[in-house]
Amino acid sequence: MTRNPGLTIRRGTLADARLLSELGTVTFSETFAADNTAEDMAAYIATSFSVEQQTRELEDPASIFLIGEVGGHAAGYARLYASEPEKGVEGTNPIELVRLYVSREWLGRGIGAEIMRACIDEAKHAGHDSVWLGVWERNVRAQAFYRKWNFRTVGEHMFRLGADLQRDLIMERRL
Repeated sequence: MTRNPGLTIRRGTLADARLLSELGTVTFSETFAADNTAEDMAAYIATSFSVEQQTRELEDPASIFLIGEVGGHAAGYARLYASEPEKGVEGTNPIELVRLYVSREWLGRGIGAEIMRACIDEAKHAGHDSVWLGVWERNVRAQAFYRKWNFRTVGEHMFRLGADLQRDLIMERRL
């Protein structure tokens, strides 16, 4: 149940590989293209958002995709992934929020908040005691969003975008 009329959130399936490829490419580009080279963006998108990569991620039993739709059109999505946490994550059974992206046209309309709420509910239901994520040190908007959801910085790691090595903050929220 969402608090945003007209928004539905559903689990992603293998049939969504192309949708996630396209939505991931668009939302990642909208978020990061202005601050990165075209070459680095193209390299990252080619490996991270191809239909084949999305299919592999959808097939992975440790992945959960949640897709937010308004009027049958995808407005945003998230990927949760049960994996080894980064150093500094304190939960004993944490899950990673790998992605939470909302299309630019839907920003500021509560879509991200509803998807986050669904992620937290999903994590709790699956028995996880914390959610963690990596966020680019220069993505101040995302950091503010996560702080509103009671995430706190617990460490950092390096993230490769094409040829560019960037610093991510590791943030965690206990459940």
